[in-house]
Amino acid sequence: MRMIKPIRLLALIFTGFAWPAMANSNCTDPGYSQFDFWLGEWQVINETPGNRNNGNAPSSSKISKILGDCSILEEYQTPTGFAGKSLNIFNKQNDSWHQTWVDNSGLLLQLDGQFSEGVMTMTGTIKDKDGKDVEQKISWRALDNGDVRQIWEQRDAEGNWQVLFNGRYVKAAD
Repeated sequence: MRMIKPIRLLALIFTGFAWPAMANSNCTDPGYSQFDFWLGEWQVINETPGNRNNGNAPSSSKISKILGDCSILEEYQTPTGFAGKSLNIFNKQNDSWHQTWVDNSGLLLQLDGQFSEGVMTMTGTIKDKDGKDVEQKISWRALDNGDVRQIWEQRDAEGNWQVLFNGRYVKAAD
């Protein structure tokens, strides 16, 4: 039978006790709470001009903290079957936020941004059908009445921002 060297034994003991403590304290920086205004269960009303939910019932969205309060998971569903999820995390190395969105249309959207003056704004690019980069920008703002406003914009060929989605998140009834 082989004997464990004392230094290895100490390392194993330290790791066994320290790892859970480190894992539970990694996401205490105030930056991790900047997006907490978005947490909850919501009805999402599409207020994009010319759309107004297309006569459909509001969509639903559940926004929750996961992984020891280190990440935010969005679970979005429309009454017509469109569904998507996003994973959001604060990067304390550079004081920025990252979102990865995926949905059942096959879209992958990766965004990075900042929380400033009460607004979370993230930007990224996707490829259009011709393979050209198209800039995307999404912003979220807590409203005075407790709702959240989300605006998704896309830059057109002339460099102007066009609104793709203007959503109002209203707390779902219990």
